[in-house]
Amino acid sequence: METPKGKTPKMANWGMVELHRNSVNWAKVVEEIVRIEKRVFPKHESLAKSFEDEIKKKNTGLLCSQIGGEVAGYIMYSWPSSLYASITKLAVKENYRRQGQGEALLKAAIEKCKSRNIHRISLHVDPTRIAAMNLYKKLGFQVDTLVERYYSSDRNAYRMYLDFDTD
Repeated sequence: METPKGKTPKMANWGMVELHRNSVNWAKVVEEIVRIEKRVFPKHESLAKSFEDEIKKKNTGLLCSQIGGEVAGYIMYSWPSSLYASITKLAVKENYRRQGQGEALLKAAIEKCKSRNIHRISLHVDPTRIAAMNLYKKLGFQVDTLVERYYSSDRNAYRMYLDFDTD
């Protein structure tokens, strides 16, 4: 795997991995991802209990970044049709944030979707998660609409999308 230019020495030994059921260290990596999932997302938003079921679903992709053999972050996405994909999860461990991990994961998922000739990627984000909002906007996502009570009775979400040229 290649190292992004301009990253700190701490980031020099990292790579992006696409996980499949037959991937090396599958169980260990999924266990690490579930730990991150539990720490990052509120219990009612977490897929920790159903994570393995989620990644077994048809047309679901899972990418993770690893630093020195440790999972630094992951992104899960799905493409229910040949035209449309959805980013369902993106999380980076606290000690690896603000180092380009989230951006690298999102870019990798976008490229995977492009390679499948997907025309639109959408995602939902809590409007109070400013860093996440800024990342999505930086990579070209636009706010589509506010979805009230998306996460809970008192938490909304923006639905955001990224369209690709279909020339």
